[in-house]
Amino acid sequence: MNLKQTTIACAIALGAASTALAQTPPATPVPSARGPGLDLALEAAQAAIDSCKARDQKAAVSVVDSAGVVRVLLASDGASPRGVSSSTSKAVTALTFKAPTSQLAETIKTDKELADKIAANTNYNARAGGVLLAVNGEIIGAVGVGGARGSNVDEECGLVGVQKIQSRLR
Repeated sequence: MNLKQTTIACAIALGAASTALAQTPPATPVPSARGPGLDLALEAAQAAIDSCKARDQKAAVSVVDSAGVVRVLLASDGASPRGVSSSTSKAVTALTFKAPTSQLAETIKTDKELADKIAANTNYNARAGGVLLAVNGEIIGAVGVGGARGSNVDEECGLVGVQKIQSRLR
């Protein structure tokens, strides 16, 4: 095959591929997961950051929806990279296991199967600081706080954020 024949063959192959792609139906949009609206997620995160700041703690806050998608991530000035990462992993862990991470931290002390499951996934963090967002008993997301000195402080700040928006969640 000479250069002209190769060029024509390539053009025909590209045309066929383009036609096949054009006939492929468009991807179906992913429906939104249940969770706090962006305005409420931002308000909860800011309240948690403010609570930590009032305690002289540099922290980060992540708010995730029911699919674990981060809706908001805020980090106070001086927050550590580990605190930022921890905030998201705590929110995802609480959501995945449908329990506050402080409760999970206690449970894994006596539940080896759960402890192994959490330890096997580097995206999970069972230290206190991940709290659930729920409406009428249905979990719609979670708030995670990381970076404060003492994970109990992370959790207290996260609860302030949840309390700030709880009555307006739908």
